[in-house]
Amino acid sequence: MNKDKFLIFQDKSLLEALAQIEKNNHGVIFTINESDQVTGLLTDGDIRRYLLQEKSSLEDSVSLCTNIEFLWESPSSSRELLMKKLDHRIRVLPILDKNKKLIDIVSRDYLPLQEERAVYARAKSPVRISFGGGGSDLTHYFSDGVGAVINTTISIFSHATLRLRNDHKIIIKSLDLNNTLKANNLEDAIVPKENFGLIQSLLRTIKPDYGFELDVHSDFPMGSGLGGSAVVSASILGCFNQFRQDRWDPHELAELAYQAERLYFGIEGGWQDQYATVFGGFNFMEFRMDENIVHPLRIQSDILLELEESLILCDTGISHNSGKIHQDQRLQMEQKNVKKLVESNVSLCFEMRNQLLRGDLVSFGKSLDIAWQNKRKLSIGISNNQLDKIYDDAISHGALGGKLLGAGGGGFFIFFVPPLRKFELIKHLKESSLNIRPFRFEQEGLRSWTVRETRD
Repeated sequence: MNKDKFLIFQDKSLLEALAQIEKNNHGVIFTINESDQVTGLLTDGDIRRYLLQEKSSLEDSVSLCTNIEFLWESPSSSRELLMKKLDHRIRVLPILDKNKKLIDIVSRDYLPLQEERAVYARAKSPVRISFGGGGSDLTHYFSDGVGAVINTTISIFSHATLRLRNDHKIIIKSLDLNNTLKANNLEDAIVPKENFGLIQSLLRTIKPDYGFELDVHSDFPMGSGLGGSAVVSASILGCFNQFRQDRWDPHELAELAYQAERLYFGIEGGWQDQYATVFGGFNFMEFRMDENIVHPLRIQSDILLELEESLILCDTGISHNSGKIHQDQRLQMEQKNVKKLVESNVSLCFEMRNQLLRGDLVSFGKSLDIAWQNKRKLSIGISNNQLDKIYDDAISHGALGGKLLGAGGGGFFIFFVPPLRKFELIKHLKESSLNIRPFRFEQEGLRSWTVRETRD
């Protein structure tokens, strides 16, 4: 809307005011002083009423009949408020800045859309607990067979925030690494730098053609055995996905995370971590060379609640290198007895799925013990005397079974304990200076969204 047609200096005549009102065709005009501040409002009706008085003239100053107690709004006023005022017998409403200068004019036939503001993307992705099928999600195992795992996501997350820049500079802050990466462009950003290998591999994978600022932090320590690198990757990918027109679907997100971590970054490992964190919830996963299938498990709510109360997540305080353990597993898999152990875990995984669906949690807890006894034989790096003692002591204090999460070598134990012995086991673990981590099952996987940047 042309603002000049609505303005007139406060020392002009009524005749000039009428001419200006005729130009804007809205029956109203605003007076301004020498500093361009709006001082009042004048309608054609105000002028007519004034002219009906004795000794009035069209040559009189507009200031003689200007309404200085007029309604106006600020640029921060919501569209909702503006619409309500226009709906309430107001024809034209000026928008003034803090200095009372005219910014815009709205009317019933002119109410512009709110300008697009800058947005930033946020994402959170949950870690997983793997109950069975360990080792069978490795490509070199299911290349000539079928792998199967059963897992669920829990309420421990990795978080990422992404803000686009107007230049090509890249700034990445990682609270987990306690470090910052700064680069002038993507080419500089992917130059190898200590500790940033995973994030740089993600940048190589998705190749963003814009500058950005990325903040990353997680609720868990590195080397925890909770699939942390895949979870971090998923949260970052979730942010970038928000700025795509053709968004990646869950399968594509999991594949991109795998590509960055396994192919580009070169960390040995299986496929389940990426699928678990992206899809979320309780899942039974099958792995074949032609495709990976994620089967959501419809477990009754009371069974889930009882299972949740029967599990204890225990941090050993020992970090581990999953890549080296998986590398050793690859070599060990050439031995027939090791491959048979993995095959046994796959068969057990099918049994555990059925135990969960039917609510046979005692048998499920005992199956965890069988899964652990099989898993610890897959590589010498999976367990050691210290970890064996933690596990054996937990069994002697009430646990029916459990297993070390992830590749092994450290990180978190998950224990299944019947209700009447849970207190005993918790007391023992605390007396052993082991940290118990509370959690809840998380039914959602990767979640990402955009938020408008707040105006200062």
